[in-house]
Amino acid sequence: MPARPPAIDFEALFGASPNPYVLMAPDLTIVTMNDAYLKTTMRERSDIVGKAMFEAFPSDPDSESHQSLRSSLERVVRTGQRDEIALIRYDIQLPSGGYEERYWSATHTPLLEDGKTAYILQHTVDVTELHRLRTFAAEAGHYHREEAGVFQRAHAVQEAYQTLAQETQRLRTLFEQAPGFIAVITGPEQRFQLANAAYQRLVGGRDVVGKTVAEALPEVVDQGFVTLLDQVIATGEPYIGRSVSVMLEAEGGPLEERFLDFIYQPISAADGEIIGVFVQGHDVTVQRRAEEHQQLLIHELNHRVKNTLSIVQALAMQSFNDRADPAVARQTFDARLNALSAAHNLLTTKNWERAGLLETIRTSVAATAGANLSRVSIQGPDILIAPQTAVSLAMAIHELCTNAIKYGALSNEDGRVAVRWSASPGDDGTIGLILEWEETGGPPVVVPSRRGFGTRLIERGLSAELRSEVELDFRPSGLKCTIVAKLPAVSE
Repeated sequence: MPARPPAIDFEALFGASPNPYVLMAPDLTIVTMNDAYLKTTMRERSDIVGKAMFEAFPSDPDSESHQSLRSSLERVVRTGQRDEIALIRYDIQLPSGGYEERYWSATHTPLLEDGKTAYILQHTVDVTELHRLRTFAAEAGHYHREEAGVFQRAHAVQEAYQTLAQETQRLRTLFEQAPGFIAVITGPEQRFQLANAAYQRLVGGRDVVGKTVAEALPEVVDQGFVTLLDQVIATGEPYIGRSVSVMLEAEGGPLEERFLDFIYQPISAADGEIIGVFVQGHDVTVQRRAEEHQQLLIHELNHRVKNTLSIVQALAMQSFNDRADPAVARQTFDARLNALSAAHNLLTTKNWERAGLLETIRTSVAATAGANLSRVSIQGPDILIAPQTAVSLAMAIHELCTNAIKYGALSNEDGRVAVRWSASPGDDGTIGLILEWEETGGPPVVVPSRRGFGTRLIERGLSAELRSEVELDFRPSGLKCTIVAKLPAVSE
C-alpha cells in the first residue's frame, strides 16, 4: 500500500516563497502578504495590512500607472479571470521620505467562491534594474539587441492588451445596454454563450448563459423555435420573424404570451462552417396589444355609428307618431337625443377615478331607453367600480338596451325589463358580481342565426375586461343575460 503523502502547509509555503505575493479583498483592501513582498516594497506588515492598496501605495489618480493598475484589479473582480500587466512604472515611497522610480511586471489571479471573486492574489516582479540596464545600454550606444527585443515586445504586448481590454469593455457595455434583446447561441447542441440584459428581462431574469436552449427555456421547444435554430444552422439562411407569438415563462411564474420581432442570423467560421446563431430582436407586445385595441375601437366606432343611427330612427318613429302633438313630440325627441349624447360621453370618458355601479347602469339605460325608462326596473347595491369596468359595463348595457328597443321587450308597448344584481366581497380582495338582465312581455324571441358584433362585444369584450362569464339565454318569453364577474375592489 503506497505511503500517504505528507500534509502541505500552504501558509508556510506562501510565506517562504522568494517571489513577492500580496492578497487583497474585492474592495482592494490588503489582507496579507509574504516576506518577499515586504522586502521588495520596503514596508512593515503592520503598516499596510487592512489598508486599501492605493492608500498603502499612493499615486496620482490621474496617472497612467494608477489607472492601469486599478483597471487590471477591477477587471479581475468583475470577470473572475486572471489579468496581467507586462510592464508598469509604479514608484515606491521610501522609508526616509520621497519616492523611488520602480518598474514592475504583475499578475493578478482571482480566488473564487461560488463563482465570484473572493480574493485577488497579486504576484509582482521588480524589473527596475533590468529596465535601467536597457536604458543605460541605449544611452551608451551598446544597445543589446536581445534585451531590447524583450522590452519592446513587453511594451507592445502591454499596449495591445490594454487596447484590447478597453475595446472589449466598450463592446460589452454596448452589448448590455442595447435596447433590443441579443443572444449568441453556438454549437449543434444550441448552447447560450452570451445574453444581454434585455434578453434576460424577456425570459424573466433566468440565467441562460452556459445552458442549451432546451435546458434554459424548455417551454419554447414544442413551439418550434429549436427547430428554427436547427434550420438556420443547417441551411445558413437567416430567419426573420415579425410579431411572432411566443409563450414565455417568467421565473417561477405562469406562461405569458409575448409578441416578438426578431432575426436568427447564422454565424460562420473562417472556413464557412455555420457554428452558431446570432439572435437579435425587440419585444413588440405593447405595440401589438395597442394595434389590436385600436382595431377593436375602429370596429366599435363603425358599429356605434350604425347603431346610433338605428336608435335615432327608432326614437324618431316613437316620438313622431300619429297621435303625438308635434310640439310635444319635438320636445320628447330632443330629450332622447340628449340622453343618447350623455351615454356617449359616459362611454368615452377615460379619466374617472371611480364610478358608481348604480349610476353607470341607470345612465346607460336612460341614454338608450329614453321615455321607456319607466318600463325598466333597476335594483341592486351601489358599489364603486373602476373606470374601465364602468366603461365595459356601460357598453354591455347599451347593447342590451339597443337590442331590446329593436327586437325585444322595449319594441312594443307592453314589454318590461328587470335589471338586478348582487355583490359580495371575495377572499382575494375582489368583489363578486352577479348581474341579470331579464326581458318579459315582448315579442316571442327567436334564437339569432348568427352572432352580431354587439353580441360578440358582450360575450368577449366584457368577459375579457371583467374576468367574467356571460350567458345569453334566448328564451321565447324574453332574453335573459347573466353576468358573473370578479371586479377589482375600489376604495372611496
